[in-house]
Amino acid sequence: MKKFVMAAVAGTVAGVVATTQIAGPLLAQEAEKTTNVYEQLDLFGDIFERIRAQYVEDVDPGDLIEAAINGMLTSLDPHSSYLSPKDAEKMREQTRGEFGGLGIEVTQEEGFVKVVSPIDGTPAAEAGIEAGDFITMSMAKACWVLASTTRSR
Repeated sequence: MKKFVMAAVAGTVAGVVATTQIAGPLLAQEAEKTTNVYEQLDLFGDIFERIRAQYVEDVDPGDLIEAAINGMLTSLDPHSSYLSPKDAEKMREQTRGEFGGLGIEVTQEEGFVKVVSPIDGTPAAEAGIEAGDFITMSMAKACWVLASTTRSR
């Protein structure tokens, strides 16, 4: 029983020493990092407010925030950047190949624009453009469409 009590006391003392000497400084460092982050965010807010209030020209607050976000991302690597919702939508449209005004979804094949599918109820569908057609030339009022080989015109 005496050995059990001595082991319990020794274990308790070792736990207290480990907590105060090892875990305590680690927790303090983590708290310091968190404080440092909030201090930097506070600094960012101060600078943001000073620019908004005192810059020689009026600056849109949304543009400032977007520029700050973009700067943060571009500092990571040359391939990261921020796209505003408007720019992201433009990019989606360009990469997806949908053109709602004409009503066609397109892709490129052998240097030509190929219709993937016309959208029902749009000018392209009303003009008789079908999936597989190639658009070879477009002018102000005329457009040449090469019909796919699977259908006759």
